[in-house]
Amino acid sequence: METIKITTSQNVDLEYEAAGVGYRILATLLDSVFIAVYIVIIVLLCMQLGFNYFYESNQYLASTLIIILGLPILLYHFLSETFMNGQSLGKKVVKIKVVKIDGTQPGIGSFILRSILRVIDIQLFNGLVALISVAASEKSQRLGDMAAGTTVIKIGSNVSLRNTILYKQVIDYKIVFEQVALLSDKDVGIIKEILEHSLANNKPQNLKALAQKVKTKMNITTTLTDEQFLKTVLLDYSHYQFEK
Repeated sequence: METIKITTSQNVDLEYEAAGVGYRILATLLDSVFIAVYIVIIVLLCMQLGFNYFYESNQYLASTLIIILGLPILLYHFLSETFMNGQSLGKKVVKIKVVKIDGTQPGIGSFILRSILRVIDIQLFNGLVALISVAASEKSQRLGDMAAGTTVIKIGSNVSLRNTILYKQVIDYKIVFEQVALLSDKDVGIIKEILEHSLANNKPQNLKALAQKVKTKMNITTTLTDEQFLKTVLLDYSHYQFEK
């Protein structure tokens, strides 16, 4: 299993399973199916609504409508990855995701570069360029990934926003560290991800580095172990959010 090491904004190294060629091909095929379904639906609707007669009566307006309806096809990958947190519908089904190599969140610029170079990677040579570059590159990157500083990783099962940011609820719980008010949803999401990843992969050094960062940010000293401290912070933040 090929892994990719990504350094988060908390200066903690995380290892993820790389999305190999097979996963990416399957996601691309599924995306093609979704696009084809969209095209079929549009064509059927146009036939049902008598588009031919409309085109004959007003070609300019009809052509404009065709362009508008065609934009979701042309911009499918850019729009879906931008608004679905690095996933297209195909990637979501296969459970793979676009991430930045430097651990930051991919931005619009990254997704634009990936979409533009997709023409060379996949469309011009039937995916041959992407196939070779993903298989040969150290971090499973196609040309679009190399230009955008991204790669594609395997992720676990999908979770809700509550499961991603918040931790759990305990009846009559009293917040231990009131300083959790200094944290943002993004901070807590990173803490939760690194904590779970470090525990699952037996990486106490990651917990130590993360705990120190969080203590510094919150200006806290405690005798709790790194794991206990981080779990307490997550629990505190969860209840802080519910009590606001």
